Amino acid sequence: MNNFINNKVLPPVMKFVNTKAMTALKNGMLYAMPFIIVGSIFLILANIPITPVADYLSKTGWSPIFSQAYAMSFGILAIWAVVGIAYCWLQDSGMQDKALPAGLTALSAFFIVQTLSVANPISSILTAGAADGSVSAAQASTAFNQLPKAMQAILDSPVTGVLNLTWQGGQGMISAILIGLLTGWAYTAMINAGWKITMPEQVPANVANQFTSMIPSGVIIIAATAIYALFDKIGHTSLPEQIYTWLQQPLQHLGDSYIGIIVIALLVPFFWFFGVHGGIIMGAITGAFLIPNTADNAALWKAGDLSLANGAHIVTNEFYNNFINLTGSGITFGLIIFTLFFAKSQQMKAIGKVELVPGLFNINEPFLFGLPLVLNPILALPFFLVPVVVATTVYGAIYFHIVPPMNGVAAPWTTPPIISGFLIGGWQYALLQAVALLESVLIYLPFARKYDKVLMQEEAANEAEATQA
Repeated sequence: MNNFINNKVLPPVMKFVNTKAMTALKNGMLYAMPFIIVGSIFLILANIPITPVADYLSKTGWSPIFSQAYAMSFGILAIWAVVGIAYCWLQDSGMQDKALPAGLTALSAFFIVQTLSVANPISSILTAGAADGSVSAAQASTAFNQLPKAMQAILDSPVTGVLNLTWQGGQGMISAILIGLLTGWAYTAMINAGWKITMPEQVPANVANQFTSMIPSGVIIIAATAIYALFDKIGHTSLPEQIYTWLQQPLQHLGDSYIGIIVIALLVPFFWFFGVHGGIIMGAITGAFLIPNTADNAALWKAGDLSLANGAHIVTNEFYNNFINLTGSGITFGLIIFTLFFAKSQQMKAIGKVELVPGLFNINEPFLFGLPLVLNPILALPFFLVPVVVATTVYGAIYFHIVPPMNGVAAPWTTPPIISGFLIGGWQYALLQAVALLESVLIYLPFARKYDKVLMQEEAANEAEATQA
């Protein structure tokens, strides 16, 4: 089995993971993470779940300020992604001096393929009434119908010449990824093919680089314009709208399903069992549709509509970071408890002391390679089973409305358990993490005890051999 996995399964998987596209996606998405995390802080400040504090911030005008900081950081994560992905593609291709122009070209293409308009706010009032309840939909409709037809046409037409923030956030993520990847590939191909303006050596490098970038940037911008024209003239739509409908929504729903999260929960320890970094591999793949799920939940929480009935997602990037990888891949908290309080073998005692602090920050490489968990048949079952049990518990708790959906706040993956739970969903998720840790202890305990006995026998045999020598 080991030979089959290592010789037949892992090589094509690793070949795929190490392609330029996957490397650019993995590294490029990291550029969005600081804005997601910092933006989450402002999201919390704008929606503090303490009524007197929330009322004070609203009355003093601080809530809109915090909301703006959130909207222009976390709220435009597609912009950070499209620039970062194209930038990293050029970096990985050894074209560091052309990486930033490629990233900016991708951003330009991303904007070009969008429809630069938003729905007129009058339309929302006509269908739902004013947001503050001062005007009902019926009152607004009656007043609107009394206006001259020319005025009605003006008020009912879209507002043009503006960026629609819908496509700069989670809903535009797959479009941003595809445009970033295509821009990186096309830009690199054109440079390698010699499609560039070469300046004399006397021209300063910073000036010459701009001329070098002119042809690739121009070709990509022209292509983006042609794509925009095609969708606008033929379908009266835009590329991001179609990608969201036909690709992103199905991917988000797939990742949001119980089967989806179980597959993710199994694949992380599966790769690690054979010594391959499962967290990085699955994080790069799942981020494309789990980060948009997080953004959707954040927007619903900000609007006060966070519920499954309103379209909130059960599985978000925080489900992956703060539950599937709680205390490290395989959720090895149970092993920490066993090694510190119940282990008798010297090896397990020593590794437990080393792992304690890293484990609190969700890092468990000392266990993976020192215990080891990699290729360990005795500990394989709990290593695979605990993430599945925890994923089932959390998914069921949200699905059956025992706890609300996660609020969209992005806690860094190194945030200690309980604290991260409080950030991503309040005391209910802190309690849910405590339950997950307890499940880890109960499942790992019998297997750890068995492995401890094996190590004790090995240590006794080694000691006997040393004494005889």
